[in-house]
Amino acid sequence: MADATVLEPEDSLSLAEKVSDQLQNMVGKVIDSGAGPLAGSIKWAEDRLARVQGGRYEANSEPTRKVRPDECEDIDKVIKRLTLESVEAAGVNGFVTGLGGFIAMPVTIPANMAGALVINARLAAAIAYLRGYDPSDPHVRTMVTLVAVGSNAQQIAKTIGIKAGEKVAINAIKKLPIAVIREINKKVGFALVTKYGTKRSVVTLAKGIPLVGGVVGGGVDATMTSVIGRTAKAMFPVD
Repeated sequence: MADATVLEPEDSLSLAEKVSDQLQNMVGKVIDSGAGPLAGSIKWAEDRLARVQGGRYEANSEPTRKVRPDECEDIDKVIKRLTLESVEAAGVNGFVTGLGGFIAMPVTIPANMAGALVINARLAAAIAYLRGYDPSDPHVRTMVTLVAVGSNAQQIAKTIGIKAGEKVAINAIKKLPIAVIREINKKVGFALVTKYGTKRSVVTLAKGIPLVGGVVGGGVDATMTSVIGRTAKAMFPVD
């Protein structure tokens, strides 16, 4: 039987915290300023909205975008386009290597996993922005991260301690203290450690730590990216 490295609970806790910090930094960078050839979420969303609206487009310089009643159809078209572009990027061989040092992180997360998170987080944040949410808000960013790692609506609701309901979820997470938000972010780190322990080792986590389910697999999965787009639309409804 092959040897497996089993991390002690305190070691796994430390590693999960490092992974969680890296994950949040990576998600933050791709949302705010982009990665490699990818523009940041807001710039990307605004550019595609301008293409759809043409002469009707009004530039936005605020962190959030107020959705006018007459542009809901335009925004739905843009979201479809952003999802399609993301699915296409996820299906391109060698896409991850084009991101260069962006995914060369000190704690081991497989490159394909990092590439999937980059694509999915950027998409989820762009959808949130187009629906009137501020991607720089820590509550919104946590929801974006939960969506990006592949959690569905039910898993997200369970993670933040509510029964069900997409709009209920975003409203509930907005009310959580920052300390609780940080704990939720740690759960994402634990989920990654569980699925991708260093050197594919077996990782033993401290008992009683709930994990975020549905983490994407080792490859940049185009099908999963399509699901991420639908989940983001559900989790960030127009107010």
